[in-house]
Amino acid sequence: MAGKTRRKGAKSNAAAAARSPLAPARFAGLPEIAGLRLAAASAAIRNPGRSLGRKDVMLAELAPGTTVAGVFTRSQTASAPVDWCRDAVRGGKARALLVNAGNANAFTGAAGLAAVERTARAAAQAVGCRPGQVFIASTGVIGEKLPDQRIIRVLGGLGSRLRPGAWKPAAEAIMTTDTFPKGASRQAEIGGQRVTIAGIAKGSGMIAPDMATMLAFVFTDARLPAAVLKRCLVAANARSFNAISVDSDTSTSDTVLLFATAKGPRHRAVKSAGDAHLKDFRAKLGEVLTELAQQIVRDGEGASKFVTVNVRGAESARAARQIGLSIANSPLVKTAIAGCDPNWGRIVMAVGKSGEKADRDRLGIAIGGTEIARQGLAVPDYDETPVAAYMKGDEIDISVDVGVGRGRFTVWTCDLTHGYISINADYRS
Repeated sequence: MAGKTRRKGAKSNAAAAARSPLAPARFAGLPEIAGLRLAAASAAIRNPGRSLGRKDVMLAELAPGTTVAGVFTRSQTASAPVDWCRDAVRGGKARALLVNAGNANAFTGAAGLAAVERTARAAAQAVGCRPGQVFIASTGVIGEKLPDQRIIRVLGGLGSRLRPGAWKPAAEAIMTTDTFPKGASRQAEIGGQRVTIAGIAKGSGMIAPDMATMLAFVFTDARLPAAVLKRCLVAANARSFNAISVDSDTSTSDTVLLFATAKGPRHRAVKSAGDAHLKDFRAKLGEVLTELAQQIVRDGEGASKFVTVNVRGAESARAARQIGLSIANSPLVKTAIAGCDPNWGRIVMAVGKSGEKADRDRLGIAIGGTEIARQGLAVPDYDETPVAAYMKGDEIDISVDVGVGRGRFTVWTCDLTHGYISINADYRS
């Protein structure tokens, strides 16, 4: 989650949460990116007045000449760091990224922007650049002033501890209610030269992206203009971070940034995102973003099942996405999945309420590959027993054909359990 309000005195579920049963076995071994160094530290942002030693500040130093692109929340109550990054990204250049967890610096007015400016100046001094080349992100509690002096105090030490490949501490430092750090990487080719793409993300609740999602930071050693990065990022984001939902809530702080350090092997010049020799890079970038997005769903607050919703036969891809999200966000569908109940009538309901065209008399539904409904009716002699047994697993596939066109889209979500209520009833970063 990128930000929630705090009720004083409640315990920290971020600290107490058990590791998600859907988590990968271990944090991915991410390769070093030439031109990138990372460090993390504890500034006691999560627990003002006392430090539990948990890292909550991450600094990334980027080589001179690094280009950047970003996509951000469309929330009308966007945080101060989002406003700062929207302005900074117009320059297309980056030298540093500073992220804190425990406080979203959202709904904090002029004080919030002033805190961003102060931390940007301090980070700029730590790496030797202009403040306008520093990107800032914050995640955690909404509506409380950021204790930025705590961050500034640790920045000097962070600058001296920057190291290539320090991915895991960086990923851990940006977590809130996350139960595991998230990372992904791929190798890609541009004009016959191999380049590297790697990134980290955070998110667990307040997940319903709108042009971006939670916090995600992806880096490559390729040499790519900012305009090309932006087109590649927007396209990959549409079918990754914008194709997931945990709870239908869009954060104030959602940010995805893509940095290119230009310090990898020299490759053929890229002038357009449509260049044929950039095809593999675009595909691998999409894979990295999709893997990070799916890890976020697997860490959904209280989640016990990872759900894939495939929609086809829609009027357009946009319509298919809307129908998929209607299914994924339905509390009735999500609780049925949690209860291992193959109640396909709830899927019918969710299709109907989506607002998109669907042919009731051609609707088809399958769960786990077993066809349940065809041409608007239950399949003759449908036996629910094997489907109910399938629903007891932790990977659930739902396929829907709405019978009006050729549009298709895939959405990923999780079930809704009492664990989600427990975490959010007592949530405090």
